[in-house]
Amino acid sequence: MTAAGLPSPFVNREVTLPLIVDDRGTLQVAAADVSKLLRTVGGRWLRLVEAGERGLDEDTVAALTIELAKLADRIDVACIAHSSGGPP
Repeated sequence: MTAAGLPSPFVNREVTLPLIVDDRGTLQVAAADVSKLLRTVGGRWLRLVEAGERGLDEDTVAALTIELAKLADRIDVACIAHSSGGPP
């Protein structure tokens, strides 16, 4: 297992996701981890704006955070549909 870090110019931390390669060489990452990452990134952006971080446009951050949440929701819905045998 390896990890991929996503550095941020505004936060001195990295977000790490476990990366798992199956026996065919296909990269596997849990969908729950991806949707959580998307929501976490949006939340951190919002906190930076609230803290007065220079160089961040509040409207742009809000719009991007909404889009990340929508993508996370679509991933979650697709996984629920898949696990229940329904169409995505």
